[in-house]
Amino acid sequence: MSEIQLQILQRVDATGGVKSTLEDDVLAKYDPNTLHSNLTSLWAKEMISFDKIETDKWILTKEAEEFLTAGSHEFRVLNEVMKSLDGLKIADVNSTLGNAGKLGQGKAFKNGWIAKDGDKLVAKVDSLPEDVTVTQLKTIQSSGSLSDKKELQELKKRKLISLTKIVGYKIEKGKNFGLEIKTLETDITSDMIVNGSWKNAEFKPYNFNSEGAFPHSGALHPLNKVREEFRQIFFSLGFTEMPSNQYVESGFWNFDTLFVPQQHPARDLQDTFYLKDPKVAKEPTDREYWENIKQVHQDGKYGSIGYRYPWKAEESLRMVLRTHTTAISSAMLHQLAKDPKPTRLFSIDRVFRNEAVDATHLAEFHQVEGVIAGYDITLGDLIGFMDDFFGKMGVNQLRFKAAYNPYTEPSLEIFAYHKGLGKWVEIGNSGMFRPEMLEAMGLPKNMRVLGWGLSLERPTMIKYGVSNIRELLGHKVSLDFIETNPAARLDEALV
Repeated sequence: MSEIQLQILQRVDATGGVKSTLEDDVLAKYDPNTLHSNLTSLWAKEMISFDKIETDKWILTKEAEEFLTAGSHEFRVLNEVMKSLDGLKIADVNSTLGNAGKLGQGKAFKNGWIAKDGDKLVAKVDSLPEDVTVTQLKTIQSSGSLSDKKELQELKKRKLISLTKIVGYKIEKGKNFGLEIKTLETDITSDMIVNGSWKNAEFKPYNFNSEGAFPHSGALHPLNKVREEFRQIFFSLGFTEMPSNQYVESGFWNFDTLFVPQQHPARDLQDTFYLKDPKVAKEPTDREYWENIKQVHQDGKYGSIGYRYPWKAEESLRMVLRTHTTAISSAMLHQLAKDPKPTRLFSIDRVFRNEAVDATHLAEFHQVEGVIAGYDITLGDLIGFMDDFFGKMGVNQLRFKAAYNPYTEPSLEIFAYHKGLGKWVEIGNSGMFRPEMLEAMGLPKNMRVLGWGLSLERPTMIKYGVSNIRELLGHKVSLDFIETNPAARLDEALV
């Protein structure tokens, strides 16, 4: 038992309960934090109960404490003036007392203690009066306040006092009150079991309200938390994850297989990162597919008139950082053509665009993409599935708007109602892959493929209340933000 704990118990025993430690002759000298820690220890043993008491108290500033020994500014000015029988020059007051002389003159004039006679100050009183300011400060120092509110406000205006909260405690006896603290066992040891002393031992009760020490460990990035939640949604709907760890693609897989023309603005240097080494890729081993893609673009095929331009192999083989994960979807559908069957595929991984970095854009971001292949499925199946997919994210108000994509027709932009913003916001893009893309791979005519995609960053920013994407990725990310944020749950609406 500490000395403070013993004094607390003795005071409670002597008084039958301490009404306020602020008024107790023994306990008032202790710091509130020190008292609280010792009171909490005794409370845990059910020896006492206590409540916090807060009261306002005026305390002296550093300047006011100087007044108690040297006197107030106005009193010191009067004292200097009275030392000179013929009056004291104003310049001499300022040089002698410095700033105190400047501040004290106005108050001394107001009190009627001094008057101005030319360039001199003369006394208007015969003897030194009571230094009222110092008297008031001494009263505040001893009692914490003054009865006259105007005097308090005047001292506050002069910045001689400040109001602060003083914490004290009301203490009463607990059911296990005593002047001695029993040492309780905290664990059963092997010796206690051997000698049987555990049977008569008193054990410290568990405090189920106390928080355990936070373990120092690694933490998943918020993007990874939301990514994993998306993965579980896909798995629950019967999807298989595509291998998406290939960041570099040829223009053939990234653009040409998706029916994106070689003159499309997306293939400009302003939008796409091209590699310097190696600059070009090898031609695909499937020569028939290569020729089909060339004919679709250049002359048209499978009911399409194509784009009617001279398709260039060298442009198709240029190496790029993939601009979308749909390049992976295209490669997987090409493999599916060898054994066509209904399939559900998804991927979540990085893509790269040559964009200016700002609060909502980065040169790299994550794309969430899903693909469904099936016989004779329609646009209605796509819309119905979107309702199921986003419903698992807690987004239940969807709208669809016709859009254009080179490799899907029809295409739909997906909008959801954002309750916080009070408006509809775009959350994704979708469509049915074009026959020119699918039949060139060798897929049957009646096998249709639905696809849709959205970014991973936007729902993550909404979920975790991040307004600037650079606080989510890059050197501005706070490690505390990563460590302390909980795992994502998408069963509550993101929008």
